Amino acid sequence: MKDKKQGPNTMSVHAGYHTEPLFGAISCPIYQTSTFVFDSVAQGAARFAGEDKGYIYTRMGNPTTAALEQAVAELEGGHAGLATSSGMAAIVNIFFTYLGAGMHMVGTSAVYGPSRVVVERDFSRFGVEYDFVDTSDMDAVKKALKPNTKVLFIETPANPTIKITDIRACAEVAEENGLLLVVDNTFATPILQKPFELGAHVVVHSMTKFINGHADVVAGMIVTSTEEQTKKLRGVLNYHGGCIDPHQAWLVNRGLKTLGLRVERSSENAQAIAEMLSSHPAVEWVRYPGLKDHPQHDLVEKQMSGAGALMAFGIKGGLEAGRTVMEKVKMASLAVSLGGIETLIQHPASMTHAGMSTEARKDAGITDGLVRLSVGIEDLADLKADIKGALDVLL
Repeated sequence: MKDKKQGPNTMSVHAGYHTEPLFGAISCPIYQTSTFVFDSVAQGAARFAGEDKGYIYTRMGNPTTAALEQAVAELEGGHAGLATSSGMAAIVNIFFTYLGAGMHMVGTSAVYGPSRVVVERDFSRFGVEYDFVDTSDMDAVKKALKPNTKVLFIETPANPTIKITDIRACAEVAEENGLLLVVDNTFATPILQKPFELGAHVVVHSMTKFINGHADVVAGMIVTSTEEQTKKLRGVLNYHGGCIDPHQAWLVNRGLKTLGLRVERSSENAQAIAEMLSSHPAVEWVRYPGLKDHPQHDLVEKQMSGAGALMAFGIKGGLEAGRTVMEKVKMASLAVSLGGIETLIQHPASMTHAGMSTEARKDAGITDGLVRLSVGIEDLADLKADIKGALDVLL
């Protein structure tokens, strides 16, 4: 472990890997191998018995993957990391581990679409009960609890409404009711938000987004707070096979090293873009954590160290006007995902959250006119000119 007092940029560069001893490589090597040779039958048996910490088979662990897992765990202030093949693989692994027939979970209603659909469509077939509520309203959270509730799963900021959930308040509810509190920290990253310091038990990331940051990898990460959690989650992951490829792990680790710099730059750009949108006559409303009119701005200042790169806004004229803007921008790309170096714009109701029912989207506040913008690191003047030019077409 590195010095816990080190800053996030220092940890991003140095955590998780020590200079390779054979040749002194400063960059973690890619151990592109499916299996590992044992020195003896006794050593092989010891590894399978958990008495020898060496590697067996890449689905069960790999040195390149381990370096990434340790780095993200250190950044989050957690116990251990488990890297997965995608963010959804990480979330499904958590649900498989902690949910079963007759158990109930409470989740954020405005959550990444597939995170909700996989519960409503798939886990429900095996007897898992659920309620998705506005977790920014603690009364709604408490009312949703049942005697068989086992997991409280929150995403904050929420996707795509950018609502903020009070992690510490949820941790208190979880403590009082014996629940596992899982926090999806993808939007904020460990640079802007530290769920473990606020009482979370497990943190999950789609590393496809900010942690990798270059729109060229699909990957996920689970960070635990105890050894018991690590063993349970690792046991499920090893057998369900949602492991990350070593080369993908290496790419994510490379992206991780500039995480702080990218988050800082994209957040600065986002603040300026949000202020511009707020004053544009074609824009009806803007929800961005850095704006003082955000409904939970006080909580943002208490819980986060920055407002991030994501925002939602509505355009006067509804969906048709929004479609015009999304098709008129030239620098901002019309694409799903987020957290990369490039600015992305998309329409959640017909894209990322299309798998949710119309009623579920309405209850979650995902209106047909909502546009989500993930701001990148381009020069601010160019971004402003691009977005303003598209909006001006509506005037």
